[in-house]
Amino acid sequence: MSRFVIIATMVFGLALSAAGSAQAADAKQMFDFYCAQCHGVNGDGKGVNVGKDFATDPRNFTIAADMEKRSDEDIRGVIKDGGPSISKSPLMPPWGATLSAAEVDGLLAHIRQLCKCKAK
Repeated sequence: MSRFVIIATMVFGLALSAAGSAQAADAKQMFDFYCAQCHGVNGDGKGVNVGKDFATDPRNFTIAADMEKRSDEDIRGVIKDGGPSISKSPLMPPWGATLSAAEVDGLLAHIRQLCKCKAK
């Protein structure tokens, strides 16, 4: 293999890694902006809005046993269509008209990082 191919492969790999890091940072920023007020900056359900006339506590994304029960489609649906889409709280607003499909997928990936789990 020529040096050029090896160097090009290394540069391409670094670019992909940087893009992945940027996407993760973007997802964290979106989470902090759209979700953290209720779900907390750590995803523990202890956001600044909690306790302000909430009929139910926001989901704690750090409990893997609970989060792995939800499919990725359930979580996408709740982000896009709000809590009532899966018979949960109407206080969870729909973000489908605000967020792109890629942004929703980024939030889903971030939530899966918070729970350190995958859907069963």
